Amino acid sequence: MAGIIQLMVERGLLSAVELQKIKPSGREREALHRLAIRTGLVSEDDFLSLAAEELSLGQISELPADYDITPFVDISPLFLEEHRCFPLGGAEVLVVIVNDPYDHLVLETFRQLFPGRRIKLLLAREEKVSGWIREHFLAATPDDDSETDELAGVSGVELGDDTDHLRDLASEAPIIKLVNQFLTKAVEEGASDIHIEPLAENLQVRFRVDGVLREHATPPKNVQSSIISRVKIMARMDIAERRLPQDGRIRIKIAGKDIDLRVSCLPTVYGESVVMRILDRSNISFSLGTLGFPEAERRRFEEMIHLPYGIILVTGPTGSGKTTTLYAALNTINAIDKKIITIEDPVEYELDGINQVQVNSKAGLGFSNGLRAIVRQDPDVILIGEIRDRETADIAIQSALTGHLVFSTLHTNDAAGAVTRLVEIGVEGYLLSSSLVGIMAQRLVRVLCPVCKEAFVPEAALVERLQLPFEITEKEPIYRPKGCKECSFSGFRGRVGIFELLPVTDAVRTLILESQSSLVLREYAVKNGMVLLREDGWAKVKAGITALEEVVRVSGA
Repeated sequence: MAGIIQLMVERGLLSAVELQKIKPSGREREALHRLAIRTGLVSEDDFLSLAAEELSLGQISELPADYDITPFVDISPLFLEEHRCFPLGGAEVLVVIVNDPYDHLVLETFRQLFPGRRIKLLLAREEKVSGWIREHFLAATPDDDSETDELAGVSGVELGDDTDHLRDLASEAPIIKLVNQFLTKAVEEGASDIHIEPLAENLQVRFRVDGVLREHATPPKNVQSSIISRVKIMARMDIAERRLPQDGRIRIKIAGKDIDLRVSCLPTVYGESVVMRILDRSNISFSLGTLGFPEAERRRFEEMIHLPYGIILVTGPTGSGKTTTLYAALNTINAIDKKIITIEDPVEYELDGINQVQVNSKAGLGFSNGLRAIVRQDPDVILIGEIRDRETADIAIQSALTGHLVFSTLHTNDAAGAVTRLVEIGVEGYLLSSSLVGIMAQRLVRVLCPVCKEAFVPEAALVERLQLPFEITEKEPIYRPKGCKECSFSGFRGRVGIFELLPVTDAVRTLILESQSSLVLREYAVKNGMVLLREDGWAKVKAGITALEEVVRVSGA
């Protein structure tokens, strides 16, 4: 490894100062030459040229037209993706295409798989290697006849069957290939969750894309146990336990991306239901400027998060983007002079420079006792994943009153409803009025596909029923989804937030002290300029960002 790094420095591709900057920290395990490429200090083409020169290797840009995958069908595509390698073939000498010839695990693995054969390496760009893997190892879809034929050879098992036999079936090439296809396709489509659900007659696989479930495949019932066991093996779960819920985690590399999967397994009447939450940091923005805030609300929210103490709440249902907003807020205020600690269940994304604590109920670490320990760590800012009970709320409020800035979430329909919710769990009004500085409600709406969205003027009756605050004409139309290949014929690509920000002013504090209802709080805030969720939604409809039905769907307008 030192050879290629030294060569980079000697050729002037990497300065000594840059080399010191990318040297791994205590947590970093990535090789220096990979860091240099990933951070853009050295181009991939320059790296390949240097590696080819140092190791006397050839380069390749196209596969032979008669490429045969048959000898390699048992090799895991996930291994190939993770190590950026592709088996080309050869009788006496096995040719393997690699993107990183310094990854010694590639040579060791192929020597074990093909004992007695000499291994020869060829170099290729990462995008080429990933493309070949997708084309040849992940090309078939579960609905193809070829895939059905493959699965037909996999015998089914009953729930009482031997665990070792079940493990063997889960390790069969067709099952591994099928599960890998689910994972790869879900990441390619930008799905947030994969649902593998046992039904009476078959197995249903659905992806949640932009907040909406879509059917992906229906594998035959006889491979249900094998597929679910394969996922449980990958997530390090107990495949013999089928009566109790289990949680696990999978870390893999797909299409060059580091993907974290949170796996939940739940027994149902037809077998175990599995849901995999896909956490792909490359698709998430932790910047307040990219979340969809109206300019005025973003400025107010940024003022709040720079306050020295108080509680800021973000409310909304599960999957409304609350965690992303809070992470963006923490990223905005993160600095060397601030100690920031979070307690979450689970920790969804790792943030540089921030101390993150994972709730562990089995070990006795919950929000309340974890929060007590955090307060003794001398933090400036605390993020509590969710306020679930009186005890957690009390500690959060005391932390805010003693000079800490506290962020947390609640499950309420609107911003004003957060006050009522906290009172319901036993928090005193005077404590709320003293500690709260702002409450924000949010939802996620799907963004219209820019390629195929079409202009239209809705019927007058619809405009009147929805009480739209703007006029729609042929010259100033709104847009609706149509569907094209770019958006998988859904009419939408991506999501954006709609927001409702309630600053807790002195007047609002007085209303809280008077135990006024959430309706009174809401009416007062609206009179004083608060933009409601649906109003922010209508503004995004007028701007051509989203569709009428999306705002109605998420806000109940």
